[in-house]
Amino acid sequence: MKPRQKKFAYIIIALVALGTATALVLYALTNNISLYFTPTQVFNKEAPQGRGFRMGGLVAMDSIKRQSDGLTVHFSVTDSAKTMPVVYKGFLPDLFKEGKGVVVHGQIEAGGVFRADEVLAKHDENYMAPEAIYAMEQAAKVPSTVNDASSVSAPATP
Repeated sequence: MKPRQKKFAYIIIALVALGTATALVLYALTNNISLYFTPTQVFNKEAPQGRGFRMGGLVAMDSIKRQSDGLTVHFSVTDSAKTMPVVYKGFLPDLFKEGKGVVVHGQIEAGGVFRADEVLAKHDENYMAPEAIYAMEQAAKVPSTVNDASSVSAPATP
């Protein structure tokens, strides 16, 4: 091979290696990324079905119900427009209270209930994630409708 052909071959090999590395990084991100949605977006089926995501808002007033096993908790998360029922089994953070901000990670089950595997309570009463502020402002612009756990329909499966 001539030196010019060798240089061209090295460039092709480098481009293939770079493309492969980029494809692997993107594949890893799609499997591990956890998107943030509001209850209104979840109710409108904008959230992914069949995989985990984060949902944030405020813990609805008078919605915390504990089961007799001491670990299972039922509560609702609201963004002032829609309310989503949540079930969590485990220990709740100390700052978890009604009317306070919360981010839950999990996925939608049959019946439209969000099964959380992680619950995060906000750490300061003056702080709220910028995404949560924006989402709650957008949800407030939508005409409010009353909904409860019975009005949440089962999400469509892909």
